[in-house]
Amino acid sequence: MNSLQKYYAQCALTYDDIYEQEERQDDLEELQARVAELLSGHTVLELACGSGYWTEYAAIGAKAITAIDSSAEMLALAAERELDEDVVRFELADAMTLPDDVAPGQYTACFAAGWWSHVGRAAQDKYLALLRAKLGKDVLLVLLDSCHVEGVSMPIARTDADGNTYQFRLTADGARHEIMKNYPSDSFIRKRLATAARDVRVNRLEYYWIATARLK
Repeated sequence: MNSLQKYYAQCALTYDDIYEQEERQDDLEELQARVAELLSGHTVLELACGSGYWTEYAAIGAKAITAIDSSAEMLALAAERELDEDVVRFELADAMTLPDDVAPGQYTACFAAGWWSHVGRAAQDKYLALLRAKLGKDVLLVLLDSCHVEGVSMPIARTDADGNTYQFRLTADGARHEIMKNYPSDSFIRKRLATAARDVRVNRLEYYWIATARLK
């Protein structure tokens, strides 16, 4: 288990608390509707689904969703949502490598909320190339992640040589974890996604950003 997996295993029971914060509700309501609209009618591969918070909104209109995560603790929480099993299937798998059985033509959309910020900058081009190879051309890519809000977000503890930023996170047991958490600018997102995708669009709210593109 790597450090990121260990952190999410330990914070699983409190992870969704952030979605209860009053100041985030306007952003969340807009994004809930946006995710449901974007993925309507699609066969979706969801990366790092966590507790299934966003899976629930994606499932409103999606044809089918395979939602993967490498944390058994997170998937146990996702299962408690009792989403329609004819639409949603949860699977224990690593979002960084993707399940072995993923093949071009199997999915029409790929969705990730809160995952892109954990993919190191030096690995992003290679990761996007993997998505292209495994998923195929013209697949809709939807990425949703957090903005850094001064005075609200955890402070940045350090920045490495590649420009990745890190935060210290505390879990309920008092353990401290150093977690890579990147907060890219709109221009950086567009430039990076353009290496593997077309029609890149970025919409930034106060607490979150969402990007859409089509894999080349």
